[in-house]
Amino acid sequence: MSKIYFDTSALLPYYREEPISRKVQTLLSTQNPPVLISDLTRVEMASAIARWVRMSEIDEAQASLIEETFHEDIKAGLFLSQPLTAGNYQQALKWLCARKTALRSLDALHIACCQHLGAKLITCDGIMHQAAGILGVESVWLSAT
Repeated sequence: MSKIYFDTSALLPYYREEPISRKVQTLLSTQNPPVLISDLTRVEMASAIARWVRMSEIDEAQASLIEETFHEDIKAGLFLSQPLTAGNYQQALKWLCARKTALRSLDALHIACCQHLGAKLITCDGIMHQAAGILGVESVWLSAT
């Protein structure tokens, strides 16, 4: 099976119940670990958890449980975090300057990292999925419908 890269939109529903969670769990259960993520994914996970607490969507105990579970999954080898490289930043900049997609900066970095790793992008973001296709990066869009 080929390598897959989970962006943050696909990873978050694995740790918090959302309409797409079952699809994410099913896909992960069919993969041979490790599933690739990036250091950017780890930062975005922390940001999302902090936002959920600020918005009173979860409490501190739930936030801690999500963080601990995520770190344990990395430690257990379910996920393998990859660093962003200078080449990833250069590729993202090139794509953004070309203005051929609706990508935002961090999404461009995810796709550049995914391309560099030779992995298939797994995302729950339709715009990111569309942009990946335009940029020649194989992707799978998990939608709630």
